[in-house]
Amino acid sequence: MRLLIENGRVIDPASGTDQVMDLCLENGVIAELGEGIARNYADDAEIRRIDATGKIVAPGLVDMHCHLREPGFEHKETIETGTRSAAKGGFTSIACMPNTQPVADNKTVISYILNRAAAHGAVHVYPIGAVTKGLAGRELAPIGELKEAGAVAVSDDGRPVSDSNLMKNAMIYAAGFDMVVSSHCEDLPLAEGGQINEGCVADDLGLRGITPAAEEVMIARDIVLAQTTGLPVHIAHVSTRGGVALLRDAKRRGVPVTAETCPHYFSLTEEAVRGFDTNAKMNPPLRTAADVEAVIEGLCDGTLDAIATDHAPHAAGEKQCEFDKAPNGIVGFETALALGITYLVRPGRLSLMELLRKMTVNPAAILRLDRGRLARGAAADLVIFDENREWVVSAAALASKSKNTPYDRKLLAGAVEYTIVDGRVIVDGGELMV
Repeated sequence: MRLLIENGRVIDPASGTDQVMDLCLENGVIAELGEGIARNYADDAEIRRIDATGKIVAPGLVDMHCHLREPGFEHKETIETGTRSAAKGGFTSIACMPNTQPVADNKTVISYILNRAAAHGAVHVYPIGAVTKGLAGRELAPIGELKEAGAVAVSDDGRPVSDSNLMKNAMIYAAGFDMVVSSHCEDLPLAEGGQINEGCVADDLGLRGITPAAEEVMIARDIVLAQTTGLPVHIAHVSTRGGVALLRDAKRRGVPVTAETCPHYFSLTEEAVRGFDTNAKMNPPLRTAADVEAVIEGLCDGTLDAIATDHAPHAAGEKQCEFDKAPNGIVGFETALALGITYLVRPGRLSLMELLRKMTVNPAAILRLDRGRLARGAAADLVIFDENREWVVSAAALASKSKNTPYDRKLLAGAVEYTIVDGRVIVDGGELMV
């Protein structure tokens, strides 16, 4: 398909572009972009036209941290349903974590994920391999084999690599294959038995709390390892003000560390758990208003490089139980962009350019992906959205197989109208085409 996108406000953080222009997509790439290009196709009856007047045209969003659950947990999500959900949220490239069953700690599972994505995926899928065999934290997975099979990074997400020497060796091996270790920072003895953030809400609900120190101790450890080795490390889902402060200081000193946070850590506090709402249970847990402010400040000053969804689907029956038995995690693809616009752009904390940078080119750069940019010859992966259109989240209407969101019935601003992957329109006028 040849596609002409006309009169959209094109925002491309990779080049700093922010202007009204046209784009022509052909053979899966951006053939032309610039002002007045549409005039060249005035008599072309075979090209499809999308009028993007008043809309934002941006690189397709890149999510560097999600869970697609396949293989092994298809009752929660599949590669097919998860990628459809991602497309609905404006994502065109997503990196999925290895805590599947079997674990993605070998080339067979990595190949399986890529083959399933090629056959059934609505967007580009990039597997992240395990740091340790079986996520057990005892023996390194074959990182070179994972890279050769198609993994773009390694992580034991869901569990930390508690052995510091093993973590150091993982960083060394990963760097040798031009990959980064994405670290789930949690000191398990400090967090043991905890359900939500340690503090007043935990006390009021009679739930055991998780101290912020459980996250911060491990962030500090990984910063020291990065400083000592001179090798990069990426910190996943930062949620505490102490963690932001540690990362800010490390970056000031030139330590090769990058970090992400998630929309729930800049839009919700621990108060969302009141009423024992298991859809607000996650790891790390929702924190205090002061932590939320620190996370936002970290996004504003560049301490936090990326916004990832940590999309973590769970079947309804798994969440509808006693709070202490419910699994951690929420779905996040379809609300991420709107939460960024609603809680960061509208209040004037980030510009739209800055928000998109943290959801496109920055995560792509950390994972060494040639994605997240708009340029002649680049992949025709785009999202077109209306930043001003408001909509109400309906958990039941989500494209994800699971519906575990704390944002049900929440009014948000910023609606995805088109998602285009390799020049194919996957979301058309807000509706999935696959």
